[in-house]
Amino acid sequence: MSKTIFIPSVPGASEEDFEVSATSKLTGYRRFFGVLKVVRTTDGRVLFPFDGAPELGPYATKLEAVAAAQVYGEHIVTSDLARPEL
Repeated sequence: MSKTIFIPSVPGASEEDFEVSATSKLTGYRRFFGVLKVVRTTDGRVLFPFDGAPELGPYATKLEAVAAAQVYGEHIVTSDLARPEL
């Protein structure tokens, strides 16, 4: 029997309370997509990706895809600091 453990949501207080990982993937000839993962480290909540999350791309270069993912990740962090998802 598995035990369910309640982990309370703890909002982040600063940008240091988040881990943002931005990379890219190639899905065809010169079609790069950004790959993003944003985790709030105070409670381990994964803020991105989520069910129905938008695809980041396509872009013509790997650099553009990574930059777009990084910018979107920063947007998620600032939005969560303003109004935490609990």
